[in-house]
Parts: sequence; structure tokens; C-alpha cells
Amino acid sequence: MRTLGADEVVDYRTQDVGDTVRDVDAVLDGIGGPTWARSLRTLRRGGTLVSILPFDDTFPVRRAEELGVRAVFMLVEPDRQGLREISALIEDGRLRVIVDTVFPLEQAAQAHALGEKGRTTGKIVLTVDSAPGRP
Repeated sequence: MRTLGADEVVDYRTQDVGDTVRDVDAVLDGIGGPTWARSLRTLRRGGTLVSILPFDDTFPVRRAEELGVRAVFMLVEPDRQGLREISALIEDGRLRVIVDTVFPLEQAAQAHALGEKGRTTGKIVLTVDSAPGRP
């Protein structure tokens, strides 16, 4: 994480981020569930928790209100212009893609099982062989 520019790193498997980090403006959560409540404790009043996972009945709405923080769910729909901008960031070296594991398409079930464990660092990629006679 430090190579990506993080000032402070917390291993959520061994430390409770809510006990370690304080007074941050924003949290981007990609884990969900129990981490929502812990993440709320890290925010300063007026801060924002952004989850890329939809909130369910385990999300502590009342606690967020008591702490004076916002919690939002974000779903991004890809569009041509956005993908071009991301591509330019990658080409300029300002955005790096981290790949955890590469599977052939035939092993999609194994790739999905790995993703469900929630323990990867980076993306899981499926490769598709082109059809005979096609590039």
C-alpha cells in the first residue's frame, strides 16, 4: 500500500482500523459487513464513508447519524470517455493496475472462488484465447 502512496497502513486482518486511525475525511470501503462500523469510528465529524458494496441491514445507519458523518454507496457505470481517461492515467504512469492472479477463462469458477475469499491484493484476471484464425 505504501508503494501506492498510503501514508498509514493498517492490516485489517490483525488490527481494528477503528482503534488505529482517527479523524480522516473519507474512507473508501471495499469489504463491507463488520468493517462499516469500524470505519465509521475513523471519520471526523462531517467525513464520508464511501462503499463500493451496497449497504444492507447490517449497516449502522443510526451510528453514522450520531457521529455526524455521511455514508454513501457508489456504483460506477463505465462509459467511453471515462475509460479513455483511465487509459491515459495508466499510460502516464499516474495509475497502476495491480494484478493478483491470472486464470484462463476455463478456470472462471476457481477465479470466482478466489474472489469470494476477499483476500486478494489486486485484480483477478480472466484471459480469453482468440478463436482460430482471429487475432
